[in-house]
Amino acid sequence: MNIKYTLATIILVVVVSACKTPQVAVSSSDPSDHIQFLSSELLAGRSPSTKGDSLSAYYIRDKFISYGLKTLYDDGFQKFPVVTGVYTGKNNRLKVNGLNLVASNDFQAMGFSGNNKVISDVVFSGYGFKIDDDSIKWDDYKNIDVKGKWVLAFRMDPDLDNIQSPFAMYGQDRYKAMIASDMGAAGLLLVNTTEYEKDDILDQLRAMQGISPSSIPVIQVTRKTANHILTPSGFTVDSLEKIITKTRKPKSFKINSLIDGETDIKPNTVNTMNVAALVKGRANPHEYLIVGAHYDHLGMGGPETSSRRRDTIAIHPGADDNASGIAALLKMAKKVSKTPLSRSVIFVAFGAEESGLLGSRYFVEKPPVTISSVKAMINFDMVGRLDTMKSLSIGGTGTALELEGIIDANKNKFGFNIKKNPEGTGPSDHSSFYTRKVPVLFFTTGVHDQYHTPEDKAGLINYEGIDMVVDYSLELITEIANSEKALTFNEVKTTQPNISRRRLKATLGIIPDFSSGQKGVGVDGVRPGGPAHKGGILKGDLIIGINGNSIENIYDYMFRLAKHSQGERIALDIIRDNKTGVILIDL
Repeated sequence: MNIKYTLATIILVVVVSACKTPQVAVSSSDPSDHIQFLSSELLAGRSPSTKGDSLSAYYIRDKFISYGLKTLYDDGFQKFPVVTGVYTGKNNRLKVNGLNLVASNDFQAMGFSGNNKVISDVVFSGYGFKIDDDSIKWDDYKNIDVKGKWVLAFRMDPDLDNIQSPFAMYGQDRYKAMIASDMGAAGLLLVNTTEYEKDDILDQLRAMQGISPSSIPVIQVTRKTANHILTPSGFTVDSLEKIITKTRKPKSFKINSLIDGETDIKPNTVNTMNVAALVKGRANPHEYLIVGAHYDHLGMGGPETSSRRRDTIAIHPGADDNASGIAALLKMAKKVSKTPLSRSVIFVAFGAEESGLLGSRYFVEKPPVTISSVKAMINFDMVGRLDTMKSLSIGGTGTALELEGIIDANKNKFGFNIKKNPEGTGPSDHSSFYTRKVPVLFFTTGVHDQYHTPEDKAGLINYEGIDMVVDYSLELITEIANSEKALTFNEVKTTQPNISRRRLKATLGIIPDFSSGQKGVGVDGVRPGGPAHKGGILKGDLIIGINGNSIENIYDYMFRLAKHSQGERIALDIIRDNKTGVILIDL
């Protein structure tokens, strides 16, 4: 920790303590100072809606103002909601044969559970499978009636030691909830086998941003609770586990136990913000370029985040991801403000990128200018680790017909070893703009061992490398902004994203919208030439079923689609413009 950083921190603490509105006083505009501050312990990993998140936003806004930019929205801030987790309401209870059980001790509603009250008897359904695949056939629901009943099932699968197990995709809790609902069950009780979890521990409540809950209550119970439920049958969890593991066959039966249960899971919704400011153009002020980078990170990490040290609760500084991108953004904003370009430039620091590109998605839904007037978007995400080979990756190079030529014409003077990717989609904020038919460029120096860990610290940053990336990208931005003719948008034919791709025998060719908050899977984009494109699926459609089987969320979509192969025809149930319809798709 150097003296300059220490003084900046002292000034920050004094100013914040004296004012209701956070104000950040750090005098230097050098990228090293930006990164030192944003990755400091004081900001504690910049998780959405935390003190560190707010201080980061005010810091960036105040820098924009000091450089002479005009703030947009509400004094530079565009606030939006984020679901940071779930919590249990007052009505979570479970009674077995008249015995009241204790929440968090004997049972726990799962984070994706639907909310309902169910009083019924219960059916044991093994692992809760209903599989008719080329590699395996297994039906735990054959010859049993679960309609309107509770179902008790094991978690995971009977082949845990096999990393190539054919059961792999079917062992997930959400899949089992979907199948139980399909079969008419009113609720699902899940229990750990001894093989899966020797210590009979209940999971912590977890939620995934933008994923709708199950259509039925889903409750995890301890083995002690499950054994109490199983008492009338003469079996125990351990004895049933041994039988099924040995025979490799389903074993399902009705249990003469009465379950009275209710679930009450509520989302924890908070506000965070985008930070936006404008440098007005000299000749074409009503045409715009967007230059962006996200400022949020993973906070203290933990199992509910995408930390690669999920068992470690510690500050994830995010020096490279993405304090480095913000440092590049601020340096560029200062340069452009001194020498405005022909077109206007909007500089945006996006919030909640790590939660699913939420900030940029909200921005394009409620932009400060019409999206049609945005001629390009340039995104910086992890540009702080330029290596000795000067390796620089640029995504989106095929999203406008002119981009390849502009990049090649400027690369030699900087000596970068450039890897170009034509695709406009990807795991960062430019993707939100590409799906709105805006040409994009995405700059990154790549992933490293410290990515999404507590070790992503300021001491590992290549500050000279950031300066080089800024200087080079500014050459490209200047040419794009000053060109008499705007870029010509081009849709790039791409492949299905890596989301469990190894399990899919066919792909639909859509970009899912993870932030829609609706039941179903929103379509954020359609890949040219893919099955969805040929079948007439449009951006904005909401897929709610495949072949009449309902889809509540992205997990349901994956599981439903995994049952189909290339060459098959499927019927998609969709909602478009508030009207329900069916579209036939040839995979």
